[in-house]
Amino acid sequence: MNHIVSFKHLLSGLALLVLISACSSSRRSTSKVDGPPPSLSKPSPAKKPEENKKEAAKAPFNVPAFGKEVKKASYNIAFFAPLYLDSVFANSNDIPGRTMPRYVLPGLEFYEGAQLALDTLQQQGYNLKVTVYDSKARQSVGSLIRSKALDNTDLILGSVSNPELKELSDFAKNKEINFVSGTFPNDGGISDNPFLYISNSTLKTHCEALQNYVQDAFATKNIVLFRRNTAFETRLAADFKASYDKLENTKKSRIREVVWSDATTPEEISKYLLADRTNVILVTALDEAGAKNLLRKLSVSAATYPLQIFGMPTWDVIKLKEPEFKGLQVYYSSPYYNDKTDSYSRYIADYFRKTYKARPSDMAYKGFDLTYYFVKLLYTNGVYFNGMVAESPKVITNYNFLPVYLKDGENTPSYFENKNIYIIQKGDSVDIRMNK
Repeated sequence: MNHIVSFKHLLSGLALLVLISACSSSRRSTSKVDGPPPSLSKPSPAKKPEENKKEAAKAPFNVPAFGKEVKKASYNIAFFAPLYLDSVFANSNDIPGRTMPRYVLPGLEFYEGAQLALDTLQQQGYNLKVTVYDSKARQSVGSLIRSKALDNTDLILGSVSNPELKELSDFAKNKEINFVSGTFPNDGGISDNPFLYISNSTLKTHCEALQNYVQDAFATKNIVLFRRNTAFETRLAADFKASYDKLENTKKSRIREVVWSDATTPEEISKYLLADRTNVILVTALDEAGAKNLLRKLSVSAATYPLQIFGMPTWDVIKLKEPEFKGLQVYYSSPYYNDKTDSYSRYIADYFRKTYKARPSDMAYKGFDLTYYFVKLLYTNGVYFNGMVAESPKVITNYNFLPVYLKDGENTPSYFENKNIYIIQKGDSVDIRMNK
């Protein structure tokens, strides 16, 4: 993608190197969109031009605010992304060396997809006032909150990590504003905010999904979990065990746990494998070096023992081109899947081809998908759409936002999390989705 051109578009709306006015009711798109696909319908008209408030009989999820119907003629949206504008353009509006720093790209690409979604919705008649904030600007999130710049916000969308996640979450809870965390696969230690939505599922949720899948997919199996002797991988192993204990499946098989290291030999690994049934291998290594190290050891046994190997969501970017991996059946989990054949994806690809002369990245698709999904929820159901989030139609990928209760006996959710996890098999040229 021509990211220099993209940044020129971004800078055109820049104000004081902190705020980017993006898609307010008076703003035109930076590039003409040749009409959305037919499935992108116009919004239903608001009941009244002014704000409506109606108390429901019972508040969903025991959160009083969720029982209110608050619809407006126009909605204020705050969008956060790590654009690093102050760093990249510290001395001028030219990119040093004409090379975009790699750390800028994820946030920029997420913004580009979101911007297309917002422009598209505006063209369909959605009345939105959107302000885009650089979460890595000199003016911190904390200072924005203290200045009351976010006080009139109806929805916060963002690709942020800590400390910004915690700061925005605390603010959202205090002001009763729904906040969607788009890309951070962690709750950031947050345990008491029912206004927080985590779309990039936590590792604990991935462990539960993998556990459920392997227990159901194989009638007779030998499940072996391989972890290294680190606090992090020990915690992941505990999550697998906890999900096993919760699983209501009369045919579930127990997990055998193996602690391995660089010194572990293939012969030692083979002692835990069986020749007469499927050996389901669960691997807690998130890093590519560790994952490939164990895969090489397992590959020695592949000719003798039937193996099905399941790894972490970080395995989506690992390339298994080496000869020793040929024939290994390797899977990973992901909260997001896009085969790029639907009308939305084709629409995005066409826009990026015409505007940037390049293909959109996965982050651009995610930015569009998440923004369109939640803004449509907001416009259709009002500020407190929480009781209807499970009924919102799919855009590109499937979401399944469910309340998470971290403490026993809680009546109010700790937060909402996307519990839809895809199991994907790594292929030579394209990865294949195994479940719906």
